[in-house]
Amino acid sequence: MAHELELLSEHRCFGGVQRFYKHDSSTIGLPMRFSVFIPDTATAGTAKAGRIPVLFYLAGLTCTEETFMIKGGAQRLAAQHGIMLVAPDTSPRGAGVPGEDDGWDMGTGAGFYLDATQEPWSKHYRMESYVAGELHEIATTTLPGDAGRAGIFGHSMGGHGALVLAQRHPGKYRSVSAFAPIAAPSKCPWGHKALGGYLGSNPEDWAGHDASLLMAKSKCPFPEGILVDQGLADNFLAEQLHPHEFEAACAAAGQPLTLRRHEGYDHGYYFISTFMEDHVGFHAERLKAK
Repeated sequence: MAHELELLSEHRCFGGVQRFYKHDSSTIGLPMRFSVFIPDTATAGTAKAGRIPVLFYLAGLTCTEETFMIKGGAQRLAAQHGIMLVAPDTSPRGAGVPGEDDGWDMGTGAGFYLDATQEPWSKHYRMESYVAGELHEIATTTLPGDAGRAGIFGHSMGGHGALVLAQRHPGKYRSVSAFAPIAAPSKCPWGHKALGGYLGSNPEDWAGHDASLLMAKSKCPFPEGILVDQGLADNFLAEQLHPHEFEAACAAAGQPLTLRRHEGYDHGYYFISTFMEDHVGFHAERLKAK
């Protein structure tokens, strides 16, 4: 199925092209933006187009579709491995929900990569269906991504999204990793606010969107392993992130996990860009990018 995309800008970089798109999303019911880096190993929209591995990146609270492409330092690495990068926005924009712009941890820029069930959020805040459904289809039909070689990773709220969507959509993503993920949202203030607001006040309804709780009920869903990096100077580590919960859940599930804890690194993109090479390489190996 072809999707009509509006090209907002295009920039040559690292032997490929960085593009920013806008389109009318049938899932969200509003215009959505996303970014894509396409290495020269595939040329979208031509008779020579070939299917290449695709890696989806989910950004954190307050970010947009631009943040990762500007700050992550991933395009050079993706070009080396022949991988397409795709990064969506972090929420709908202009949904008209009362209070959606009042805070930075729920509403605009804070969609938490789930489909809201509570009014008035449920009409437009459908980021899980958008990312795992509509955007995945765009990337693997209109754009040259290979649906059989897709991976997902992200940071903070986006790390939560990557770990959750990878588990909730088995077979859609062959590889998953995260930087400083919100690993147990059922046990932290960010999660209580967002999950409570989007899904309702019953914690039982949150369990399907908690990476640690999902993993605890699984049996080695990613036998080739999961990679997580966490800075120990991260101001959000103790109260919001709880990587130890995901670590324990993986141990219980027999899920191979490489959880690396780094002295002196904080929560931001200086930390993320430092270890980006490891993450892109991790996915490239599992997606058989070369």
